[in-house]
Amino acid sequence: MELYGLTGGIGMGKSTAGEILTALGVAVVDTDQLAREVVAPGTPGLAAVATEFGPEILTPSGELRRDALARRVFANPNDLARLNALLHPRIRVAWEAQVAVWTAQGVARAAVTIPLLFENHYEAAFASVICVACTAGTQRERLRTRGWSPEDIARRNAAQLPVVEKMDRAHRVVWTEGSRECHRGQWETILTG
Repeated sequence: MELYGLTGGIGMGKSTAGEILTALGVAVVDTDQLAREVVAPGTPGLAAVATEFGPEILTPSGELRRDALARRVFANPNDLARLNALLHPRIRVAWEAQVAVWTAQGVARAAVTIPLLFENHYEAAFASVICVACTAGTQRERLRTRGWSPEDIARRNAAQLPVVEKMDRAHRVVWTEGSRECHRGQWETILTG
């Protein structure tokens, strides 16, 4: 199986890339979705987070208060490191399990979307690492439409490697400034190349 690692900055087009790859017949798993699953109500991951950060990060119905936790961890690098230490191993187990299923099924091509791929030193797990990227201005505009403040954007960007470094370390870069058709065309070129 040809396994791609897909990374990039926040708001730079990773989700769109996943949709395009799926439409092109590539199996895709998104670790952002896995991150939600490992802290679903009743999971060991959620219990670990509540133990580490206190019951105030849970709603009365036992769900994670994502906004409250995000405000806390992105304001304090030590808290972010503690959260990552709790969740990233669980997320890795989940995506590796999915890759094992695809391998057993004989899937020809698959991609794992991992925003912090380089930060977690996962490069060796993939035949090719592809970074999706856009300008900082486009990123800010995309994130503003999601309701993010300039401070939120700055804190989230500070918690990741600069996108320029991700681009330099990747095997390929997909530039997401243009239309969805342009984005898709770049993936078609990569997949046929």
